[in-house]
Amino acid sequence: MTNEGRQVVIPGQILGDTPTFKPGRGTFVENKKIYAERLGVLNIQDAFIHIIPLKGRYDPIIGDLVIGIVEEASASHWMVDINAPSPAVLHVHEVPWEIEYADTEKYLNTGDTILAKVLSVDESKRLQITLNDRNLFKLKDGHLIEFEPSVYRRIMGKKYSMIEIIQKYTRCRIKVGKNGRIWIDGDAEGIEKVLQAISKIESEAITFGLTDRIEELLKKDAKDVR
Repeated sequence: MTNEGRQVVIPGQILGDTPTFKPGRGTFVENKKIYAERLGVLNIQDAFIHIIPLKGRYDPIIGDLVIGIVEEASASHWMVDINAPSPAVLHVHEVPWEIEYADTEKYLNTGDTILAKVLSVDESKRLQITLNDRNLFKLKDGHLIEFEPSVYRRIMGKKYSMIEIIQKYTRCRIKVGKNGRIWIDGDAEGIEKVLQAISKIESEAITFGLTDRIEELLKKDAKDVR
C-alpha cells in the first residue's frame, strides 16, 4: 500500500493490518485489521495510517503551526481563535515579551493575527498555544484567507514544492497554518494569483499532476521569474 493515489476511503473500509501498519487518526482496529472510521483521504506516514477528513474544522495536534486571531485579552492570557471547535489559550509566559500584569493589550489585542504553535491539547480538547520560538510572531499587515484544513498537505506539496512554486510566481510572502488559514503579503496582482492557485488546489486536491497544473497557471503573465 502506498500514499500516491490520493485515495478517498469510506467508513468501514479495510485499510491494512497490524503489525504491518499502525492505526492513526480516523481509524480503528478490529481483529488486527485497520478500518476507516470516517470519510476522507488516505494518508500514510511512517507506517501510520491516517484518514484526513474531506470537510470539517481543524483537529489540533501538539506541534502544529497555526494562524490565530486574537478574540480577547485578559490580565494574564489571550483567547485565540485557531479555527478549532474551541478557542486556544495563550498565556503571558508563552510569548517572547516581558509583560506586566494586565498589560496584555499593549502587545496583542482583539483582531490581531499571530503565527503560533499548538502547545497542548488535553482530553477535554482544551487548547494552549505558544509564541516562544523565533519563527513564531505577530503577523502585521497582509491578508488572511481560509481553506479546507484537509488540503494542507496539497498546498504545501511534497518537500514544500507547491508552496515554493506559488511564492516564486506571485512574489508574495506566505505563511500557511495547518488550521486552514493562509497569511499573504504582496501586491494586488500577486495576491490574486495566490487566491486562484489555492482555489484550484482545493477543487482538484485528489487529482494527479496538480503541481504542474498550478505552475502552468501561475506562469501566465509572470515576469522576470527564474
